[in-house]
Amino acid sequence: MITQLQGRLIEKFLTHVVIDCQGVGYEVHISLHTFGQLGDNENIRLYTHLQVREDAHTLFGFFEPMERSIFRLLISISGIGASIARTMLSSMTPHQIQQAIVHEDLAAIKAVKGIGLKTAQRVLIELKDKIQNVAGMEEISSSRSNTTKEETLSALEVLGYPRRQAEKVIDNIIQSAPESSVEALIKQALNKL
Repeated sequence: MITQLQGRLIEKFLTHVVIDCQGVGYEVHISLHTFGQLGDNENIRLYTHLQVREDAHTLFGFFEPMERSIFRLLISISGIGASIARTMLSSMTPHQIQQAIVHEDLAAIKAVKGIGLKTAQRVLIELKDKIQNVAGMEEISSSRSNTTKEETLSALEVLGYPRRQAEKVIDNIIQSAPESSVEALIKQALNKL
């Protein structure tokens, strides 16, 4: 299996690059995230994933191993092929994908072209535990924010606010200020409810 390519950048397009490695030109499909990371440097290295099918051998390239790991996790899910995984990595950074999965942000995953509700739910369920083990990804603590969120929701329910309405408001506040205390969340939520 080809796991990385290092060579001279011959052609660079939004969706693929051509790398000359000792006289052999490899066409490598890339995401917009990788495209943005590639400078105008002539010598490059890409970490690759080789997809072998009956009708084609396709190389996908990534600027960092962590992006390749997320790509591999995504294609392991039923309903997500290499094309949709690449679209997802073009729509969101690897860090944003990790955040969306850890915080169970169904809307963010579903917003990616080609991913419907059921597939988005599958991504969250199947990758929630696996995403923390990706090399190079920072540890995200979801337990603290979940406990804080639950306490805030309970308090707002006691005050007579419907749970679903309060949950939407709290989720928005937590996204913009993840380290907020229960008291701060309640105050901000009361202003928005």
